[in-house]
Amino acid sequence: MSGLRQTPLTCSGHTRPVVQLAFSDITPFGYFLISACKDGNPMLRQGDTGDWIGTFKGHKGAVWGATINRDATRAATGAADFSAKIWDSLSGEELHSFTHKHIVKSVDFDEDGTQLLTGSNEKLLRIFDLNQPEADAKVTFSGHEHNIRAAIFAHFDKQIISASDDKTVRIWDAVSGSEIKKLEFPGIPSSLELSKDGRVLVITHGNCTSFWNADRYEKIKDYIAPTQVNSASLHENKKVFVCGGEDFKMYKFDYETGEELESFKGHFGPVHCVRFSPDGELYASGSEDGTLRLWQTTVGKTYGLWKCVMPDECVNNTDSTPAKPET
Repeated sequence: MSGLRQTPLTCSGHTRPVVQLAFSDITPFGYFLISACKDGNPMLRQGDTGDWIGTFKGHKGAVWGATINRDATRAATGAADFSAKIWDSLSGEELHSFTHKHIVKSVDFDEDGTQLLTGSNEKLLRIFDLNQPEADAKVTFSGHEHNIRAAIFAHFDKQIISASDDKTVRIWDAVSGSEIKKLEFPGIPSSLELSKDGRVLVITHGNCTSFWNADRYEKIKDYIAPTQVNSASLHENKKVFVCGGEDFKMYKFDYETGEELESFKGHFGPVHCVRFSPDGELYASGSEDGTLRLWQTTVGKTYGLWKCVMPDECVNNTDSTPAKPET
């Protein structure tokens, strides 16, 4: 498939920068993609095509964090209106709102979707029991000295990993709330991701994407990109990773050697978030330009709305609207 041009699918609808995105697992109905945007309207899409499904209406400020549970039945969002909300993904109905005292930047479900983790500009992390939504947080984590940018469950929900503007990533005991380890960086860590098998932690900071053993939290390797990196994602086979940042480009690197394999310019603003789909066939990016774009992992492969009809010509429908057959 060499020589084919990467043509991303463009997902429009948002009116301000897209700052976070997340995929569900693969369900009997396919897989799904949720996006957080400063326009205050998180959106749900079909993951392999980008087709719009619905918008979650209820926040009164920029939405900074969004996630969806494994079977795509529940969504969670965090926003500048000092709240984190749980939504029914099927109906779009707001199920509960958790009030905070400052902007909520990060939300994450545990493995079975019964707990919600939030990180906020209060410098605090909280875990809420979704079976008792009216109760106070069951665990509160304090120790960060600045706003929290990202927080995720790890180690089968026994640990929490958080990144903060205090230039640290911290690991916490999810039951006691005590700090287990602190990783310090020269710059602010901009994103966190756990590999699909939970064994590699991906952290971006400055121009660097670093990879850490998620059992011992020892650094495996790091690679430097030509620009400030805001987000990175490791493919499930651990052969490649993708990242994006301030120069509007998407980069693909060889995970073993660090060699730059591809770079594509499609966005018209900095890239804020990047994630591989659960089947690894595509990766999604969200940008300052207000769009999401879907990129093929293997350019030229027939998948979703991409249809390769002959070796030297790949036909794409780039506006995420299903193509009509020729008559």
